[in-house]
Amino acid sequence: MEQFLAFSLREIPYVAVTLMVAFTVHEFAHAYVAYKFGDPTAKKQGRLTLNPMQHLDPIGTILIFIAGFGWARPVPVNRFFFKKPKLAGISVSIAGPLSNLVMAILGFFIWYLLAGTGLAASFPPFIADFLNIFIQLNLVLFVFNLLPFPPLDGYRIIEDLAPAHIRPKMTQFEAYGSVIFLILVITPLDQYTIQPIFNTVLPVLASGLNDFFYELFMT
Repeated sequence: MEQFLAFSLREIPYVAVTLMVAFTVHEFAHAYVAYKFGDPTAKKQGRLTLNPMQHLDPIGTILIFIAGFGWARPVPVNRFFFKKPKLAGISVSIAGPLSNLVMAILGFFIWYLLAGTGLAASFPPFIADFLNIFIQLNLVLFVFNLLPFPPLDGYRIIEDLAPAHIRPKMTQFEAYGSVIFLILVITPLDQYTIQPIFNTVLPVLASGLNDFFYELFMT
């Protein structure tokens, strides 16, 4: 059975809990920042909540376990309500990925707090396994969602940074861009496009955070 899954059976429970938290907080962050900038759309649709059932997409969640990538239900955003559309748009888009980075940092903090105080030795091994997966997946979501491809948050940020006359063209490109992105992700082409980014950025990011918390708690 494991040959059809992106994770081992032992890892599945940790991955499931991590994704439930990571996806939920990610989408809540989008909704919360949009609401703070004056857009009540997500709130009216029940998305300004930390209830996972309001954010998880069944197909997107299942694909995570099978293909190693997936998605949550996108939070609806209506730019009409923003008094400063560019600032609000960028803030809303970046809020989701930043929430994943914060959760990864929190995972490092908890682990090194336990290790630095000696409490880690008295906890069962699965705590370390869970924190490891929690940190890794949140870092993956942080980097993945900042990729400059539609419909990811990175593309939304570029749209808001682009000059006004270019934005409509970028919006028209989204449908085709999403198809191209899926091809890059699910075909061997990812070895030349997506994977090099992950293989470069993720180790540096994880190593930097690990070194920071090691110095903070262990020296």
